[in-house]
Amino acid sequence: MASTCIQIIEGNPHLRSLLSWHLQQAGYRVNQSADIMRAKETFQTAQPSLVIMETELADGSGLELCQWLQKRGRPLVMILSAKSGEPDVVAGLQAGADDYLKKPFGMQEFLARVEALTRRNRKLTAPASLSYGDLNIDLVQRRVRFKEQFIDLTPQEFSLLYVLTQAEGAPLSRADLLRRAWPDAIDNPRTVDTHVLSLRKKIEVDPRQPSVIQTVRNVGYRLNIERLHTYNNHRTVEMGSVKAINAVG
Repeated sequence: MASTCIQIIEGNPHLRSLLSWHLQQAGYRVNQSADIMRAKETFQTAQPSLVIMETELADGSGLELCQWLQKRGRPLVMILSAKSGEPDVVAGLQAGADDYLKKPFGMQEFLARVEALTRRNRKLTAPASLSYGDLNIDLVQRRVRFKEQFIDLTPQEFSLLYVLTQAEGAPLSRADLLRRAWPDAIDNPRTVDTHVLSLRKKIEVDPRQPSVIQTVRNVGYRLNIERLHTYNNHRTVEMGSVKAINAVG
């Protein structure tokens, strides 16, 4: 349970703090957001397993945010709402929520529902591999193939690349990468730079002008997923051209 990350998106600061405190006491890691804009930023960085959210937020609809979440990693979602009518519950579930808890609610029921959702999440089968254009990551064998060739990565390089892929192209700070990709606590951000440089030498066409792992000024690094798919599209076009030439010949 201690490794489960939960994000709370709630406009009421008192309720947000109360829920966070109880979840932390239960052993969960918790991130808090007050509105949709901050919620999206936090989600991209923290990649929580469970999102607990209010439907009425200051800067937009929680149902639209729920639909946005389903396109990015498909976390489990619990909706908290004062709207208790059947149409409201149905709308929340159709937007992608896994549970719908009506306000007001008891803390014991809340924690029990959270435990039920996280238990379900632990039973879900993790994907065996991830593919982004010409980049394939075998999560079982912990091997990486780029442009049809296996790349020899160290365990730390593999973890770093995997965390970058989880962000789905969003930039991650050096602090985020140290926290999520390194097994031990390290406070030297230059450690990230060293490993990124080493990783670039293995998967970049030109490490001196990197296009796959990009530096984001004043932030950190991001994986250029669009570029990976471009590589794949270019290769498909080239193969099609060769076939056409052979057919003519």
